[in-house]
Amino acid sequence: MFAVLDPVLSPVSPQAESLSHLFVVTLFVCAVIFVVVTALIILCVVRYRGKKGDADPKQAADNLKLELTWTTASILILVVLFALTVRAMNISDPASDRPPDMTIIGHQWWWEARYPDGGVAANEIHIPIQSNILVRLESPDVIHDFWVPQLGRKMDIIPGHPNFIWIRADKPGEYLGTCAEYCGAEHAWMRIQVEAQSPPEYQQWLAQQSRAAPAPASEEEKQGLRFFREKTCINCHMIKGVNADISVAPDLTHFAGRSTIGTGVLLNNSNNVRLWLSNPQTVKPACNMPNFQLSESEVAGLTDYLETMK
Repeated sequence: MFAVLDPVLSPVSPQAESLSHLFVVTLFVCAVIFVVVTALIILCVVRYRGKKGDADPKQAADNLKLELTWTTASILILVVLFALTVRAMNISDPASDRPPDMTIIGHQWWWEARYPDGGVAANEIHIPIQSNILVRLESPDVIHDFWVPQLGRKMDIIPGHPNFIWIRADKPGEYLGTCAEYCGAEHAWMRIQVEAQSPPEYQQWLAQQSRAAPAPASEEEKQGLRFFREKTCINCHMIKGVNADISVAPDLTHFAGRSTIGTGVLLNNSNNVRLWLSNPQTVKPACNMPNFQLSESEVAGLTDYLETMK
């Protein structure tokens, strides 16, 4: 049903399927009740409309059979929906019996994914297919909400109170989500992109993420690294092999391997990298990266350096 209405809502995991099934059943029950009630109202309006001169209608009371019928029907509907809700809860949020497979941190306004082997990703989260992934959710600033509809339930991320969620994808692909709790000026541009890969592809990607950034080769790239160190970039962004582990801003170690900039605001290409570096505030107003008034040579050098990080 959802595949026809909207591919984004088409479930690709048992967790998401259980929630989708509960929603469809509840919607169907509500639709039937709406149709029956509306039909009865129309019947009463048409058939029993009062005419001039008619006496007041006879008042009926204490119809035990009718009262038992609608009370019993209401109880049965609630019992069925309750049972389906408990089933969906057990499937979509089973008890955790192991340490988390990754930690996802919601920042204003971007996502950080940390893997147990030391790999770090920003905004684009990779998972292996056909595996239940237990995710620990954290926030260092305000309340966020992690929601990728095709993969599972949505979960609030509350500062100082880690939550856990299961996500799963049974077939490879790109699955989109968003922060579903208003978290500030750029809440609308806090997108989630989950890349579900085959286990061999996932392991290859994970091994790549664990490597340090390549050393700059050309003079332009070396100049870009110098700019990165001399400007305040190094105070917020981490590059493995260049500076210490910090998470104030997205890790740039594998920046060139990502498809977007600014959590989905721009596609990741040379022109857009230059546009972002020239003045991030024109691209994503109120983001935490200020305009550093970089010169054209500084923008070009930083762009050349960042494009080596795959």
